[in-house]
Amino acid sequence: MRPPTGTTTDQAPADPTATDDALATQPIGYWSGLAHAAVTRHLRDAMAAIDVTQPQYWVLNRVNGGPAAPCREEVVGQLTPLADGPHEIARAVDQLVHRGWLSVDAGQLLCLTDTGEAARVRVRELVTGLRAVVHDGISDEEYVAALKVLRRVIANVEGAGN
Repeated sequence: MRPPTGTTTDQAPADPTATDDALATQPIGYWSGLAHAAVTRHLRDAMAAIDVTQPQYWVLNRVNGGPAAPCREEVVGQLTPLADGPHEIARAVDQLVHRGWLSVDAGQLLCLTDTGEAARVRVRELVTGLRAVVHDGISDEEYVAALKVLRRVIANVEGAGN
């Protein structure tokens, strides 16, 4: 474990009412967890209104986004770490095939149908609008800085062998 750099700040208990000058003492896990829950709830509620789930959108993007059509196992393997459970992505693939948004070719590769591509584009437009709400009042520079901090926190924790 590397020694901390600079001054060590005391860790205070999570406090949703903490003032700006007390934020340096707040636990990152608490605040990043609240942000994750709020953003995920916001996205999923809006997607539910058009009868799409976030995992279905991930699958549509993954099938569309690679240089070659992926097989089911590849999509499930790549997206399951993002999901809420080990069966969620496989279930989303099945739902999209049943809905006619994905097809399976003779080589067992997943392909977007025309209907699936139209749905992917529609959900992308929705998500782009939702992103504007999430980013309201936050400059691109602030957003990049926040993500860099989160990346560093992740690297620090993973580098510590935890």
